[in-house]
Amino acid sequence: MSKTTVDVGPYASGLDPSSANYTPLSPLSFIKRTASVYPEYVSVIHGAQRFTWAQTYARCRRLGSALKQRGIGPGDTVAVIAANIPAIYEAHFGVPMAGAVLNTINCRLDAATIAFILDHGESKVLITDKEFSPVVAEALAQVKQRPLVIDVDDPQLPDGELLGDAEYESFLDSGDPDFHWELPRDEWQAISLNYTSGTTGNPKGVVYHHRGAYLNALSNAVGWDMGHHPVYLWTLPMFHCNGWCFPWTVAAMAGTSVCLRKVSGGNIYHAVAEHNVTHFCGAPIVLSMVINATDEERRSFHHQVKIMTAAAPPPAPVLANVEKAGFDVTHAYGLTETYGPAVLCAWKSAWDKLQMEERARQKSRQGVPYHVLAGLDVIDPASMKPVPRDGETIGEVMFQGNIVMKGYLKNPTATDEALAAGWFHSGDLGVMHADGYIQVKDRSKDIIISGGENISSIEVEDVLYEHPAVEAAAVVARPDDKWGETPCAFVSLRADSGTVDEQQIIEFCRDNMAHYKCPKSVVFGELPKTSTGKIQKFKLRDAAKQMGSLP
Repeated sequence: MSKTTVDVGPYASGLDPSSANYTPLSPLSFIKRTASVYPEYVSVIHGAQRFTWAQTYARCRRLGSALKQRGIGPGDTVAVIAANIPAIYEAHFGVPMAGAVLNTINCRLDAATIAFILDHGESKVLITDKEFSPVVAEALAQVKQRPLVIDVDDPQLPDGELLGDAEYESFLDSGDPDFHWELPRDEWQAISLNYTSGTTGNPKGVVYHHRGAYLNALSNAVGWDMGHHPVYLWTLPMFHCNGWCFPWTVAAMAGTSVCLRKVSGGNIYHAVAEHNVTHFCGAPIVLSMVINATDEERRSFHHQVKIMTAAAPPPAPVLANVEKAGFDVTHAYGLTETYGPAVLCAWKSAWDKLQMEERARQKSRQGVPYHVLAGLDVIDPASMKPVPRDGETIGEVMFQGNIVMKGYLKNPTATDEALAAGWFHSGDLGVMHADGYIQVKDRSKDIIISGGENISSIEVEDVLYEHPAVEAAAVVARPDDKWGETPCAFVSLRADSGTVDEQQIIEFCRDNMAHYKCPKSVVFGELPKTSTGKIQKFKLRDAAKQMGSLP
């Protein structure tokens, strides 16, 4: 603990921190409190399995103890590749209880990328769900140093090869349920490692600290007004930004985690009705699943369900349709480098009086800082001065504060660039409205420059989503001999859309926006997505380049 004096005058001495008045902030404190106060409350539901908070706490302590017995401690990395099952939830507590750093890996990655992450993060242990044994086995064959491999033999999954040195439940049995774990000596200590998507090269390892995880977990609860004992459905992968810090939030609020291996409209409605789910999160694709669920998939329920959505800005028509289906949507925004959501569209009661479409437009803005984010602004990256609050002048969205990453693992150059001039540079382009709410217009690489005019792909996509036949849409630049580049729309149609052709889509856009912004070409088909529901625009950009200029 630092003894540096920060006060002056009569406050400069005799008022030092001690164990009586100072404790490092860590989300590990949440599970200890909840297990003590609400030991019999249900913590985790997974199919037929039910755990209480007393049981989950004991299992997490067993995991920490078992890791410690195998020499795992501070500075060591423990990787997990799993669906949303109890083991990955428990790892969010058990791994840092051993003092180690948790690296949850995207289970949809290819073997080469998984091998790179295991090597780059220097993982000493890998906990792996047998559903992903084929790709994990291929990755393990490529790693430079094989970690200790622990298999999760999930009873919900009868098939799947076991690859490892031990099975997860047996591994837990070797640990002590009364394991005496300690908080980190310094709250700046790393708690987790999360890799970016790596669409332009090898992924970068984003390092979170205990302080940021603690603060963002609480900010989730405060900003979303969750209240005690929420029933939280895991539609958002826990490997993604540590589930936006919600594993720790649910523990803080003594809630219940409902695990979900496969996300679909039917499974969401079933869980909501069966378990009285009150909250879930996800990318706009999850909203589409709710909207487009069939009559057979839908279930009636008589309580409010709140959805937090982030990733790409959800089009206003999508938000409006979800509201019509009886769900309350909060729009949030953030990046891997900001512990997931760090901005949300804080709702104002005056907006309740607006027409539904206008309410949806308000919700589609990204909004204002989380309670624990010190700084958020739209800044001209050249001058580092905030842009005017006119809703039109484009700048780069930048962040500042306790929920900005420590930096990129083993990459000081990228860290320095990202945190230059005292701000985290997001790479997202946006505007600042007069009321202080930001609105993201595009990634810098997604702005289309046609004939010298800047075109926001998001703005074009919003119009496309208003077409009744469009289920999903993405717009990228296509090379053009005359204009340099023009908007090219990739569109997935609804199953009941009937016959819709390229010209109809283009004419619809021309009727609803400036003509120079309209797509000049339309490609129909399924859109490539990541496992978290993000449309992979880099693949669409490649496809558009291969198409060449319009004749």
